[in-house]
Amino acid sequence: MDIKTRYSFEVRWSDLDPNFHVRHNVYYDWGATSRILCLNHAGFGAAFLAKHQLGPVLFREEAIFKREIHFGDTIEVSLQLTKSRRDYSRWSWTHEIVKNGDTLAAIVNVDGAFINTQLRKLTAPPEEMCPLFEKLPKAEGFTWTD
Repeated sequence: MDIKTRYSFEVRWSDLDPNFHVRHNVYYDWGATSRILCLNHAGFGAAFLAKHQLGPVLFREEAIFKREIHFGDTIEVSLQLTKSRRDYSRWSWTHEIVKNGDTLAAIVNVDGAFINTQLRKLTAPPEEMCPLFEKLPKAEGFTWTD
């Protein structure tokens, strides 16, 4: 199974703030959408998550802004794991947001986990999801946290 970890986005007029560059919260939206698209592409979309009463939750979300992004720029978001428990119950991802193919515009870092949506408690994902996480690119300096 190939795991898709790069996603392209168009900058919409509604993504801009009064300074005519992309609003700060759009960067977080691109990161969240990329993570969910990655899960979906690997077969773990909304129906799978609902069936297993599973949902991703975030504890921390951080954006480091490097360059402005404007209307008309082309955006690509790449994903990598930076740390994880061995059962993938808690994890951290980094997202590099590149504009126009060659300019690092931002880095988004998140720490999160999975929650059982019925019990409202943190949980490990089902075993069948582990191969997805095992195949995800690992960032330089990736660490296991358990």
